[in-house]
This record gives sequence, structure tokens and C-alpha cells, in this order.
Amino acid sequence: MPETPQGTLVCKSTEISPKQALRILIDGYPVAVVKDSMGEIHAIGDTCSHADVSLSEGDVEGCAIECWGHGSQFDLRSGAPLQLPAYDPVPVFAVQIQGEDVYVDTSNVVNGARVL
Repeated sequence: MPETPQGTLVCKSTEISPKQALRILIDGYPVAVVKDSMGEIHAIGDTCSHADVSLSEGDVEGCAIECWGHGSQFDLRSGAPLQLPAYDPVPVFAVQIQGEDVYVDTSNVVNGARVL
């Protein structure tokens, strides 16, 4: 019997193309669900830590997403900023995939970043 997924069902994996991000609200909190260049799915806080800008509107390259506002880039696995002007990481949330269903658990911040 498959394990019961933790978190909120946010989309189907087939709804996201590689190098694409979807903005999802979970209990009012904005989350970017991102499929990287290799096809892996990640979930991060959707707000840039440098400015109040939606990361899901940025470009995805490799395993990073770029904020369209000022060019900061964030690693999708760690949330760490890869390019200035951002200094602080964005939260990275636990993702579970069951079949085509994608679940995000915003109560499980895997990188320890502060959730605003």
C-alpha cells in the first residue's frame, strides 16, 4: 500500500513543463512549484528575499530560478541565493509525488529558511 502523502495536493506533474514555474497559494502563502531543466519538481517560497517579487515569473535554468526584478538567482534545492542582490535564502518545502499528483508540505521547511 502506498504511503499517504504529506501536504497539499497542488497540481499534476504533467501540468508543469521543464524550466517552468507555477504560483500556488497554500493557506494564503505563495509557493512556486518549479520543474527544473532535468524534470525534477521543487517547491520554494514564491517571494524573492530581496524584494517583494514573485519568483514564479522568473526564468528557470538548470536547478536555479532567477528573479525578474533585480536578477537574483536561487538554487531550487537549497533556496540559497546564487547571485546578488539577494543575501537571504528562500524557504524550500518538502515535495512528494504520487503517480502524477504533486504534494507540497509548507509545514516542512527543508532548508530551515524563515517563512515570512
